[in-house]
Amino acid sequence: MKLKHVLIGIFALMLSGILVVLWLAPTGPARAPSLAITSIKGDRLEIPDPQRRPQLVVFWATTCPGCLREVPHLIELYQKLAPRGLQIIGVAMDYDRPDRVIALSAARNIPYPVALDLQGRTAQAFGDVRQTPTTFLIAPDGRIVHRKTGAIDMDKVHNMIDTLLNQERIAAATPEEAIPHALD
Repeated sequence: MKLKHVLIGIFALMLSGILVVLWLAPTGPARAPSLAITSIKGDRLEIPDPQRRPQLVVFWATTCPGCLREVPHLIELYQKLAPRGLQIIGVAMDYDRPDRVIALSAARNIPYPVALDLQGRTAQAFGDVRQTPTTFLIAPDGRIVHRKTGAIDMDKVHNMIDTLLNQERIAAATPEEAIPHALD
């Protein structure tokens, strides 16, 4: 009888802990807003990605020193992981002058799409983003799995994206590809 009460108590504590973590988690199970924006090159970009690829949406400004320090790291991340399916979208804040965004994108040879948020609708849809850089990692199923205001930990984000890409690869595999053959 005593063991039963101890086990019930442990189960209740574990369940309570899980519920507290879910309730207080900064990213929680939130879903990305469904919207379409246009890049500075005229390409239509959809969030979440209809092709079910992971997306890294980065709100930035040409006047933000932290944003400018991140650009080379984002370019490197894009070059490494875009061939595997990652999509990065840079969203310039509504207060940023379009000519500066276009010039900086060209000067830095930013290979990923950059969009202007002239009316601030994209920032509003993502919870009224006001600080830069603010980054959202969106899973292929449209869940926001990571949100960070300020400089991101590139190694951490790289690992998170790698995990998402590997999950998608496994999910898309045929049964023969997904299950290793013991007799091969």
